[in-house]
Amino acid sequence: MPETGASSVEWRISERPQAYPEAVAAMEARVAEIRAGRAPELVWLLEHPPLYTAGTSADDADLVDPGRFPVYRTGRGGQYTYHGPGQRVAYVMLDLRHRGGDLRRYVHDLEDWLIRTLARFNVKGERRAGRVGIWIARDRGREDKIAAIGVRVRRWVAYHGIALNVDPDLGHFEGIVPCGVRKHGVTSLVDLGLPVTLADADVALQAAFEEVFGLETVTDA
Repeated sequence: MPETGASSVEWRISERPQAYPEAVAAMEARVAEIRAGRAPELVWLLEHPPLYTAGTSADDADLVDPGRFPVYRTGRGGQYTYHGPGQRVAYVMLDLRHRGGDLRRYVHDLEDWLIRTLARFNVKGERRAGRVGIWIARDRGREDKIAAIGVRVRRWVAYHGIALNVDPDLGHFEGIVPCGVRKHGVTSLVDLGLPVTLADADVALQAAFEEVFGLETVTDA
């Protein structure tokens, strides 16, 4: 196990879909270990089976089809989000005490991480004022969301993280109003015509992460 602190981040990749309640429990346990200095920070790459999560700002009216998939209430910020196969979820457990204790800067860095990841596939991801996540400009003024961000912080250790649409079933988003935004759609790397796999996305995510956060990484696949 690498030394704890800000000098190294462990990376873990789960090959099989992870049940949401068990993943959250594992995150919370790891957050406690990081806070106590007994474990290094962690980026955990995984998929979930099809499900919806409701963040702390979720509006029940945005759950369009409540019987379609399981719905989990979660302590992360944000509204309704879909998770499922073909979407790379990155749960990021970082100790913000080593990063100036600036939550807004941390969220900005997560956005930058996603933008730099997409740039590796020649995709221009963009921020939008008043809208969480990363967006793609399409034809005729259309804008589609390609990545979601949701963060929770416990005693200055951040967890939850990001979800990048690589090749999910975009029809599964129809059961919710994603992140409360009704006037725009969702897209994915494959939907944009790019033959990107989850493994490709993982390589890009790790390289871009090191650019943004400037940390050594230790891989535990």
